[in-house]
Amino acid sequence: MQLPAKSAFAGYLLRGRRLTEMSDLCILPYKSLICPLNSDLSMRTLSTPSPALICPQNLHGFQNGRGSSTSSSSITGETVAMVHSPPPTRLTHPLIRLASKQQKEQAHIDRLPDHSMIQIFSFLPTNQLCRCARVCRRWYNLAWDPRLWRTIRLTGETINVDRALKVLTRRLCQDTPNVCLMLETVTVSGCRRLTDRGLYTIAQCCPELRRLEVSGCYNISNEAVFDVVSLCPNLEHLDVSGCSKVTCISLTREASIKLSPLHGKQISIRYLDMTDCFVLEDEGLHTIAAHCTQLTHLYLRRCVRITDEGLRYLMIYCSSIKELSVSDCRFVSDFGLREIAKLESRLRYLSIAHCGRVTDVGIRYIAKYCSKLRYLNARGCEGITDHGVEYLAKNCTKLKSLDIGKCPLVSDTGLECLALNCFNLKRLSLKSCESITGQGLQIVAANCFDLQMLNVQDCEVSVEALRFVKRHCKRCIIEHTNPAFF
Repeated sequence: MQLPAKSAFAGYLLRGRRLTEMSDLCILPYKSLICPLNSDLSMRTLSTPSPALICPQNLHGFQNGRGSSTSSSSITGETVAMVHSPPPTRLTHPLIRLASKQQKEQAHIDRLPDHSMIQIFSFLPTNQLCRCARVCRRWYNLAWDPRLWRTIRLTGETINVDRALKVLTRRLCQDTPNVCLMLETVTVSGCRRLTDRGLYTIAQCCPELRRLEVSGCYNISNEAVFDVVSLCPNLEHLDVSGCSKVTCISLTREASIKLSPLHGKQISIRYLDMTDCFVLEDEGLHTIAAHCTQLTHLYLRRCVRITDEGLRYLMIYCSSIKELSVSDCRFVSDFGLREIAKLESRLRYLSIAHCGRVTDVGIRYIAKYCSKLRYLNARGCEGITDHGVEYLAKNCTKLKSLDIGKCPLVSDTGLECLALNCFNLKRLSLKSCESITGQGLQIVAANCFDLQMLNVQDCEVSVEALRFVKRHCKRCIIEHTNPAFF
């Protein structure tokens, strides 16, 4: 049986089921939820704690049979209990008999085996999975299969993330008190109501956490991040982009004392995204580099206070970096690129977009020592000329993606050298390069047959040149502003 598309999973699973509108996470008390299973007229009482459900705080009674059910809401610490009244024991009206017969017919979704249901559930975000757990006893047991709870994904600006994380971790710690050994990934990006309290809950209960994404949660502070990295020694992926209060990544003082014999005060983070952490300074970057020596991916986009001195600290401790972004760091200059060039052949990805102090001198450092560079974004570096592009093309022959948009000093001469040396080029952006003409584009198209994306927006190129590119690079998508070419 072919499974439905991911985007339709939630609606398909809940079709034919009567659910309330649910807006926030809460949990039902132990042995308090009584719900009918299909057409069974007897009352079914769940013998295990009910899952973390998404319910409104003011629940209305459900209509069941010929009367309305009773709904008792005991809101103590936002706890809700729902009890349905039993249906009539004797059905006499013919219409009621017909409805009962139709209810006994099994729904199509219920004919799927357990392993197929679990596979479908695996595509659902956490809040939808909790909704599915409210449908019936079978779905409840399937929704809380441990294989589905290696990841928690919560999104939305209105959700009370702190309470949601507390409820979920408490439920997941049921078999192993106070410790959740199955949870490895927590993604709560864009949840503005997340605070240090929620992160502290994760740090206390999830020692096996390997991936944490809290991008856009601007209420997070250094203390909460310190708790997570100190109590989750296996954490490898950390995304705190947009968390403007985070200025450093380090262990707590207590953890430094206790764990120093174990791992020498080192943090196992390999991937760190601190984009838009505006308060990050060179001293904070120095601390990060000293503690996170295993970094391979580091993104510091729009960390406007970082200078060449901070990059020098970084290169002293983190010699394994493969991907580095310092885009929009306006104080980074050619001296900073000289430090970055110390990564040599390990560096594969570099973004220095809109670093206005970078010139051909810095590009020569990168080209000379980082010969295995695959991706370079130098958009807006107006000091780069044809000489810099030529030196880059002759030394980094395996380059696959290059962005030199808004570099007005780059002309067809630089493109010709690029086309004659970088035959594996797949993506090229020349947006707003005033000196580029159709002749340079034709040379590129005639030599780089694998070109897949070409951006020539706001460039003075003819329609004939664009058609030439299209004929020679069959799979190339051309982004342009010429209304005559279509």
